[in-house]
Amino acid sequence: MAACSVGFRWLAQGWQQRVRQACPLEAISVSWHGVSAKSKSRRFSVCAIYSHPLLWEEIQQLLAQDGVQVRGVRLQALQGELRRLSLPRAKVYVLEGSGPHQLTSTLLGEILGKNPKARVVVLAEKLSDANTFPFLRQGAKGLLTYRDLREQLSRALRAVADGGYWVPRSLLSRFVEGILNSASGRGRTLAPGNLSQREQQVLDCLLENLANKEIAAKLFISERTVKFHVSNLLAKFGVRRRADLILLCYQQRSLP
Repeated sequence: MAACSVGFRWLAQGWQQRVRQACPLEAISVSWHGVSAKSKSRRFSVCAIYSHPLLWEEIQQLLAQDGVQVRGVRLQALQGELRRLSLPRAKVYVLEGSGPHQLTSTLLGEILGKNPKARVVVLAEKLSDANTFPFLRQGAKGLLTYRDLREQLSRALRAVADGGYWVPRSLLSRFVEGILNSASGRGRTLAPGNLSQREQQVLDCLLENLANKEIAAKLFISERTVKFHVSNLLAKFGVRRRADLILLCYQQRSLP
């Protein structure tokens, strides 16, 4: 635990400066390795993409406690070689985002381009609208700061592995509000094939940012019926909150 504590304090203090000094992001290539542990809990695989070994050490220690399989890919070569990046198959990818925004965006695009069903959690020094909204638009399912790594990493990975999102509520609310206020946030979405006609109508109303009362009036049904259909929609899409559902629909429509 001592090593873990030291690593965590290091992560929380001057991460970007230390990373650039120890492993310049302008010169990166790839090596990968892995560990796994047994657990009675549900298991899933994780691939961590990082540039500094202390981050990898921290992730290993945190996930080993929960029996999560984790492989690490260290970036050590030229950015131009990222398109030849070979990644282990995993259900969830953890992507270090301490370097230049464009590099993180390129890596995220490469991951989702090669594995559209991948679920990616991006780590960042801080989470602001400017530096995280682009990742959500690209398809990231989780956002986490280095400061919160120790307390939230395992929960975040399990949440996204189960089909949900791990994004701070206030940040997600602002992002979803932006979606609903723009033309790109409206229109028919890619939906599971087992939606009823009424569920599709309710979903379309949700994407118009209508409240339950407004949906009920528009569709000539009761608010209780609206709540019933919303609950069914959340279950069918595999998410827990309306905001998650709206974000998922937006990301699905953004797929090539």
